[in-house]
Amino acid sequence: MKTYEVRTYGCQMNVHDSERLSGLLEGAGYVRAPEGSDGDADVVVFNTCAVRENADNKLYGNLGRLAPMKTKRPGMQIAVGGCLAQKDRDTIVQRAPWVDVVFGTHNIGKLPVLLERARIQEEAQVEIAESLEAFPSTLPTRRESAYAAWVSISVGCNNTCTFCIVPALRGKEKDRRPGDILAEVEALVAEGVSEITLLGQNVNAYGSDIGDREAFSKLLRACGRIEGLERVRFTSPHPRDFTDDVIAAMAETPNVMPQLHMPLQSGSDTVLKAMRRSYRQERFLGIIEKVRAAIPHAAISTDIIVGFPGETEEDFEQTMHAVREARFANAFTFQYSKRPGTPAATMEGQIPKEVVQARYERLVALQEEISWEENKKQVGRTLEVMVAEGEGRKDGSTHRLSGRAPDNRLVHFTKPEQDVRPGDVVTVEITYAAPHHLLAEGPTEAVRRTRAGDAWEKRNAAPAQPAGVMLGLPKIGVPEPLQAATGGCTVV
Repeated sequence: MKTYEVRTYGCQMNVHDSERLSGLLEGAGYVRAPEGSDGDADVVVFNTCAVRENADNKLYGNLGRLAPMKTKRPGMQIAVGGCLAQKDRDTIVQRAPWVDVVFGTHNIGKLPVLLERARIQEEAQVEIAESLEAFPSTLPTRRESAYAAWVSISVGCNNTCTFCIVPALRGKEKDRRPGDILAEVEALVAEGVSEITLLGQNVNAYGSDIGDREAFSKLLRACGRIEGLERVRFTSPHPRDFTDDVIAAMAETPNVMPQLHMPLQSGSDTVLKAMRRSYRQERFLGIIEKVRAAIPHAAISTDIIVGFPGETEEDFEQTMHAVREARFANAFTFQYSKRPGTPAATMEGQIPKEVVQARYERLVALQEEISWEENKKQVGRTLEVMVAEGEGRKDGSTHRLSGRAPDNRLVHFTKPEQDVRPGDVVTVEITYAAPHHLLAEGPTEAVRRTRAGDAWEKRNAAPAQPAGVMLGLPKIGVPEPLQAATGGCTVV
């Protein structure tokens, strides 16, 4: 059987798209290449990102390394999709003529057809759709996890942030019908999934396309009524659209986790205006205050850009002030880099690299200090941790397992005597805190075997079976729904 490899760059949306690309290829008869194949597959797909300045250099470097492998392997095919493909189109084939297929963000479902057409016609196929042909959630999926899943509720973005090229590449926001979203969630739960993450470029703007300003809070509450669904998360919301009804839905829906990731980008009102971010520091911190009042143990994280064009030392100090006030559990910090095709790339006042680096280091040091202080507050708490797969790189040597607390903090815990599988839930007491993880060094207080753990065990017990999950497409041999789990997830 022919093998495939999908290499993913970029955001969660790209990760989710790659699951669908894998599902499409498996539906076409390919099997996933062994881990560490490093290009030694019949089909290698690059799902690209155009957000960073050096994204194209990274792509062409990787394509160059595959060129000699393709020469030695007759019939090998290379495909390039995602945001960079949508942006560069014919340029990719011009710079790397050994590429067989180029496809965009709107027509990922065409990949198997384009590969076959390229094989028959013996020439590159470049097909870039200008608008969404079909919502990607109708496509087959090979999920990376048996117990957790992404659920896309919208695609595209209506914002015009000056540093971001995503709206130009993924188009205007298009919302899925609530019934279709909930049907997918119910199907996933029937397969054993116990945690879902609602996904959108601007997830809490959901409803603008269907004319309902409270659609997102209603969706959260509807997820709370799905039996067997233990954990609901979402990413990433925009402060402009973060309304009180969403906060109420988070607080009042037991399976919506006490976690919020909301990008700040900058604490300076002047820089936020230049970024075309339609909120100011006071508005952002006001949302944080409301969330903490309604959900006291919520862990809040963010994204911050350092060194945006025109940022002064005073502007940067405003960012530092906002970080001190917000006390984020963690922050994803980035040094500004030009995104070709964005307004910010040609703005005056580009900051020297050494200045950006110095500010970045100061911000990281402050956030590390705050993260550690906030994590120390977790010591002594008893938490329900969902066991994860691949989260603890040192678990083998430390005889620990790892998982996520309800607020999404990473927890390493002592391996219990009882057999525990990814997707199962353990109850542990936190004994130590580091800036980026928690430790539970004592004995496990309780182990709850779950339907999600059953699903993981079934997937790994039959390696000869395709791991793909064909959402919405009936197939022979689908197992009966697993028995409902007892108990529920405790929000702490």
